Amino acid sequence: MTTLALNYSRLQKNVKAKVESVALPTANWKAILFVALLGVFISLSFYAWQINSLTKGAYLINSYQNEIAKLTDDNKNLQASFAESSFLGHALAQVEGMSFEKTTSVKYIKIMDNFVATAR
Repeated sequence: MTTLALNYSRLQKNVKAKVESVALPTANWKAILFVALLGVFISLSFYAWQINSLTKGAYLINSYQNEIAKLTDDNKNLQASFAESSFLGHALAQVEGMSFEKTTSVKYIKIMDNFVATAR
């Protein structure tokens, strides 16, 4: 062998000896993979739960808004009917108090064309 090859071989042995003297921790790759997959599964489950909660909340908000709109319309209708019934009830009480009678027939009076009303 040449001198260069021998020096390289000796250098390589020295480096290998130094690397072997440093104790590198060994990893249990099965445990690391299991923990990583467990983390991914938990993250996906939490994501699905959050999406479900958001969807449920949006549905409830929409249904409550529809119910509010329906109740608002009902309230407007009730206010209008109350105003009408209040007015009619008051008017009917006044009519009964003045002893009015229901009309049965209408008769018209003919006025000659040459009569004109004058103001004094």
